[in-house]
Amino acid sequence: MADIFEKLVKNYGPIGQHRERAHGYFAFPKLEGEIGPRMQFRGKDVIVWSLNNYLGLANHPDIRKVDADASAQWGLAAPMGARMMSGNTIYHEQLERELAAFEQKEDAILMNFGYQGIMSAIDAICGRHDVIVYDAESHACIIDGLRLHPGHRYVFKHNDVEDCDKQLQRASALIEKQKTGGILVITEGVFGMAGDQGRLKEIAALKSKYEFRLLVDDAHGFGTLGQTGAGAGEAQGCQDAIDLYFSTFAKSMASIGAFLAGPRIIIDYIRYNIRSQIFAKSLPMPIVMGNLRRLDMLRTMPELKEKLWYNANKLQEGLKARGFDIGKTDSPVTPIYMKGGVEEATAMVMDLRENYGIFCSIVVYPVIPKGHIIYRLIPTAAHSDADIEETLIAFTETKAKLDAGAYKVEAIPDMAEKA
Repeated sequence: MADIFEKLVKNYGPIGQHRERAHGYFAFPKLEGEIGPRMQFRGKDVIVWSLNNYLGLANHPDIRKVDADASAQWGLAAPMGARMMSGNTIYHEQLERELAAFEQKEDAILMNFGYQGIMSAIDAICGRHDVIVYDAESHACIIDGLRLHPGHRYVFKHNDVEDCDKQLQRASALIEKQKTGGILVITEGVFGMAGDQGRLKEIAALKSKYEFRLLVDDAHGFGTLGQTGAGAGEAQGCQDAIDLYFSTFAKSMASIGAFLAGPRIIIDYIRYNIRSQIFAKSLPMPIVMGNLRRLDMLRTMPELKEKLWYNANKLQEGLKARGFDIGKTDSPVTPIYMKGGVEEATAMVMDLRENYGIFCSIVVYPVIPKGHIIYRLIPTAAHSDADIEETLIAFTETKAKLDAGAYKVEAIPDMAEKA
């Protein structure tokens, strides 16, 4: 019999294999200072494009005050226990009611975390006879939720409505053969890597041909899209067709937690059957009170979303004007697609951080195919024109170096922090 730990130390995985060189710099970096568009990284000032602080609420004085006041009044322990047993309050219920109304749904349920929340929701909704049809580029939290599903699942090509139709046909045939079960379609309001919106309206229109329910994870659309900020469904004019609307507080609300909104009878079923919430401690009062204030600001301060889009448009138009490929994004998420190897990408990241003061996320092989580089920039309402201009200059100059072969190196440098 082998030691279960043996396989772990022999294979740290595609990312973990670089841990000894990358830790603290390329992986698990430490940004310091007040949360905002300009912070410190290893003692140097950098313009930060890696925070999903879309509306700039993380350090808004009103938010800081309500967080501090709620912490002083209740502390982090209250309420004690899971909500079903002893951890429920009128404020938790108020936040649920307000979120449901904002999303034009009958009811909503709070969840402690976004990642855990949607996994658990999928687990609660779907049984072994049910079939799930989902987008190929669904977020890891959805994929992990699918791994919990004991029944069949069919994947459709990313944002390909024709292929979704084909998979629904397969799913419907299976249900008919089984003579039991139902179909859940899962997609996203905004795909967080490429920034393109899910084709919610076209997918929902397939209800005229097939019987299914639609679950949308709108983590990046909540607060950023639609006339009121209610998300991708509102932006596309199909909010009513979304049966279950899910989002997290970790992005536009600059907080923690999540919610699921939908028909009252279904939300009530989930409330009494979602194991990760039934057996977990309730969200602390400072989080709940802070989220009530954040939601109020999201609803009543449209200038925050307007500034976000001003900055997003300025950044994206500036990149396109300089010949950069930013794909098909129609959200604030701004990818930049380039060609190059892992070593070149590593050297370019170091140049951007060390010499240009630009800190942003990068994706390379094995997450994406060899020879490709994706930078992902997240504009926020807190960024300034100067931040954008400096960033455009930095990318223009470093891209020229990349194309000229200046970043060709033999190996990834050892940038890990030493004890």
